[in-house]
Amino acid sequence: MALMTAWSVWVQAPATAADKPLKMVVLGDSLSAGLGLQAPAAFPVRLQKALADKGIKVDMINAGVSGDTTSGGRDRLDWSIPEGTEAVIVELGANDALRGIDPAVTRAALTDILTRLKARKIAVLLCGMVAPPNYGSDYAAKFNAIYPELAKSFDVPLYPFFLEGVAAEAKLNQADGIHPTAEGVDIIVKNILPMVEALVGTISGQRS
Repeated sequence: MALMTAWSVWVQAPATAADKPLKMVVLGDSLSAGLGLQAPAAFPVRLQKALADKGIKVDMINAGVSGDTTSGGRDRLDWSIPEGTEAVIVELGANDALRGIDPAVTRAALTDILTRLKARKIAVLLCGMVAPPNYGSDYAAKFNAIYPELAKSFDVPLYPFFLEGVAAEAKLNQADGIHPTAEGVDIIVKNILPMVEALVGTISGQRS
């Protein structure tokens, strides 16, 4: 009997370890912070719920700061991403584009963020951003190329455009035309969910 009990504990232990909630952080700006929304409607909260609905347990931290640029995200990286974090969704760059910040500055900041996360062996999902048309085609070409090129260089998955399906849709955005409504957030979550699931699956496979 004692042998059977010991065997039972031994075979169950790995499953229990693998079943621990995955620690994830969304490092972003107002788009993920949930500006203008009730706290339960913010992107990280809705994403956590969508994952839970699929039986995926995640301890989620909303590290979105309204007004943050990629440089701001880099500067607060160490205290925004606590020890033990296993995955980070990087959602930064919208404010860089809106302010017409030199794409070279944006690229350098994102490069530093990815380099430091990789050094900490933290999995990353990079969310792309698209420059508004008012800065011209040359600026847009330089800015828009940053995300796919860095994703390839660092071998991290890329969700091409964070606001896919929501940008420029009046009914899915707040009065400022920039920040998604709760319904808009749910569309973002639905669209990005398969990539987040794949990221979680990769990490879970490495755990076991």
